[in-house]
Amino acid sequence: MTALPHPHTGDLFESPVIPGTGWPGDLATPRTPVANNADDVAKIAGRCNEPTDLDAAISVCRACPRLIEWREDKAISKRAQWRNEPYWGRPVPSFGDPMARMAVIGLAPAANGANRTGRMFTGDQSGDWLYRALHDAGVASQAESIDAADGLSLDDCRIIAPVHCAPPDNWPSPDEKRTCAIWFDNELSALTTLRAVMCLGQIAWTSTLGAARRLGWQVPRPAPRFGHGARAEITRTDGTTVHVVGCYHVSRQNTNTGRLTRQMLDEVVHTLRGLSCRMMPLAHQPSSWYDAVPCRTIASSAARSTPRKRSRSIP
Repeated sequence: MTALPHPHTGDLFESPVIPGTGWPGDLATPRTPVANNADDVAKIAGRCNEPTDLDAAISVCRACPRLIEWREDKAISKRAQWRNEPYWGRPVPSFGDPMARMAVIGLAPAANGANRTGRMFTGDQSGDWLYRALHDAGVASQAESIDAADGLSLDDCRIIAPVHCAPPDNWPSPDEKRTCAIWFDNELSALTTLRAVMCLGQIAWTSTLGAARRLGWQVPRPAPRFGHGARAEITRTDGTTVHVVGCYHVSRQNTNTGRLTRQMLDEVVHTLRGLSCRMMPLAHQPSSWYDAVPCRTIASSAARSTPRKRSRSIP
């Protein structure tokens, strides 16, 4: 297969990208263990002691045949506007601070977005909306997310998806969600400083509450219902409270129709930031913390978009 230059670094890569060949942010190597089924996922995830090990293992997972075929086909066929660029074409690992107090939960990578760039919410309109809001709130280092080598970083925040591969029609099957939930559970469990979660859409909401139950965390019953601005509290086994807030997904279906406006997104992001900044009992802090870490002053939002007439769409 012909190698093509990365749009930022100029280095040549095949599509899909071979692990360990130098793609920006790629933590995998040819020796990274590969999961070929759900049992493998459970075994490998259980042996990952560091977030970097977990990210690397996720990025080479081959447990779901339908998703492998779809993501790799999109990487090979390419959309016309990116036909001269390499596509990541592998599972997209989580992005951000592994010791974060905030988490943003999405759905799955977009076929020509993160499946192309190799970083969550990078390279498409959804990412433009999300990172602008995070930047306005002082969480993202820049408002634009173009590719994995653009220098973007997140402060005290991590972006996770319940499904790490681009699915056909943006909709993973139940079996695919169950398999990837093993990775997801381990990721949430590893965020020991987590204080607040923003769930982008219904699937992110139910996936987060489901993971909490599987981890033995206390989840209200009946289960809290998803809605834009909906709030819930779950309690970890160590007694720490994690606040959950709902937000319509930043998909074009929602943003182009006005179901989600910039003001609506900004308000939820600022709620997330505020909930994460509440004082954490010293008993639940890492030993390296001597006191609660103060939050930075939240930047004022940029220009707000005018709300449009809403139409029905998938949350």
